[in-house]
Amino acid sequence: MPAGPATPVPPPAVPPAVAPGALRTALPGALAMVFVGGSVAVSGLLPGGADATAQALRYTAACAVLVLLARAGGRPVLRPRGAEWAWLAGVAGAGLVLFNVALVEGAAHAEPAVLGVAVASVPLLLATAGPLLQGQRPAPRVLLAAVVVTAGAAAVQGLGRTDGTGLLWALVVLVCEAAFTLLAVPVLARHGAWGVSVHTTWLAAAGFAVLGLTTEGPGTLLRLDAGDLLAVAYLALAVTAAAFVLWYATVGRMGPGRAGLLTGLAPVAAAAAGVALGGPPPAPGVWAGIATVAAGLACGMTGGTAGGTGGPGLRGAAARTRRGPVRRRPAAGTARPSRVPAGR
Repeated sequence: MPAGPATPVPPPAVPPAVAPGALRTALPGALAMVFVGGSVAVSGLLPGGADATAQALRYTAACAVLVLLARAGGRPVLRPRGAEWAWLAGVAGAGLVLFNVALVEGAAHAEPAVLGVAVASVPLLLATAGPLLQGQRPAPRVLLAAVVVTAGAAAVQGLGRTDGTGLLWALVVLVCEAAFTLLAVPVLARHGAWGVSVHTTWLAAAGFAVLGLTTEGPGTLLRLDAGDLLAVAYLALAVTAAAFVLWYATVGRMGPGRAGLLTGLAPVAAAAAGVALGGPPPAPGVWAGIATVAAGLACGMTGGTAGGTGGPGLRGAAARTRRGPVRRRPAAGTARPSRVPAGR
């Protein structure tokens, strides 16, 4: 009797791993967070009593660089229209101006670690609110990863002393840090990373200019020395112009939920920068926090696709909107569906 067909043997189960495509997609956002974390030491070099003026100069320079690079690369920067002005103004007003004001005011009532823990809590907020803003449900895997990344980032930062006012400012820091990403989601599809970066930087420059003139005086700019200008130049080029484009490009591809996990790299980069500048090596608790952040990122980057909830990112959604709904060829013997105009 001839032997029957061999029963296919299922391949052995392979534990989930971070897909190379996910790594390539996440790399720009990870680099942006390294720039942000590494800027902690540089931000401390800004002159006291001239913070708003220095920030106005920083965002003005960053906007000029972004416009020049966009034109050189043939990247269009579209004029905002309608409600887009409100979203972009929200990013600049809350995510940039108020965020920096909250850091300065909060530092008078809380140790830096308290404000750092507030920033470290952003992954959980983005993993929850980001998908909801896109009309999707938060992905359980991304939520779990956000909890792990937040715990690890908080361990890297450590705890500090504060009072009630400091806690309120820390809450403002948390909300503003999340607003920097969430309020950009509705305009990323049309303006892209370059357009959002250009518009938010000039709006922030205008806001800080008004704040500097009214609180520090018109002659403050002349008091900045060469060291101040070097610190402003680094913040403008690396932490603003480069990091903004890299970050918003990653949010556009991955969605705010999953991209938000990468913010856990900022305190890790800050700790590494401290050692590079001659500080003491990390304590065992910091090493444990770094390992926890890595575990959370590995969990969040496995399974699903590049979107924030396992679905397509913002660029994919924008492309489908331009092409219209996908029409499938009807099966033989079935009536061809009538064509209806796609909604706006």
